[in-house]
Amino acid sequence: MIDPAVLFTYSLIVLGFVFIPGPATLLTVARATTSGTKVGIATGAGITAGDFLHTIMAVVGISAIIAASATLFTVVKYLGAAYLVYLGLKAIFEKGSVDLGQGRVPITAAQAFRQAILAEVLNPKTALFFLAFLPQFVAPEKGFVVMQLTVLGVVFALIGFFSTIVYSVAAGGLGNFLRRNPTVLKWQGKVVGSIYCTLGVRLALQER
Repeated sequence: MIDPAVLFTYSLIVLGFVFIPGPATLLTVARATTSGTKVGIATGAGITAGDFLHTIMAVVGISAIIAASATLFTVVKYLGAAYLVYLGLKAIFEKGSVDLGQGRVPITAAQAFRQAILAEVLNPKTALFFLAFLPQFVAPEKGFVVMQLTVLGVVFALIGFFSTIVYSVAAGGLGNFLRRNPTVLKWQGKVVGSIYCTLGVRLALQER
C-alpha cells in the first residue's frame, strides 16, 4: 500500500494544483455563474466522474495507448475541442431566458453533469497527465501497484471535486448578484459561450 507520508505529500501537491484556475475551474465557474451553485457543483461532479474514468484508463493502459498513438491522440483531442466549441456556440446563440426565481435556468444540473463528463473524458491532456503524474508516487516494492494507482487517482478526483465546490459556491453567489442586472443577463450567455469556445480552440492547438 501507499506510504502515509507519500500520500500526504501527494495530497498537498494536488490541493495546490487543483486550486490553480484551469479549464475545469473555468467550466465550473461559468456554469455556476449563469445557472446557480447547484449546476456548478453538478459540473464539478461530472468532471470528477471523468477523472475517475481517466484513473481507470491509466490503470488498464488505455491512456498509454493514446500516448503512443499520435493519430488516436489527435482524434480524441479534436473531438474534445469540437464538443467544447459546440457548447460555446450553443450558449452564444441560445435565446432562452434566465430566471432563477421562476426555476428556469439555461441548463439543468443533470445536463451539466453529463456534458462535464464528456468534456473531461475527451480531453487527452488529462489522460496523459494521469499517465505521467500518478506513477511518480507509486512504490513498486510495496506491491499492489494497481491499487496504489487507483487510490492516487481517486484522491486526485475527490480533491478536485472539493475545489469545484468552493468555486461553485463563490461563483453561484456572484451570479445571483449579477443576474439582477439586465445588461449582465443579456450578455452572460455570450460570455460563457466565448469561454467554452476559447477552451475548445486552446485544446485543439495543444501539442502532446
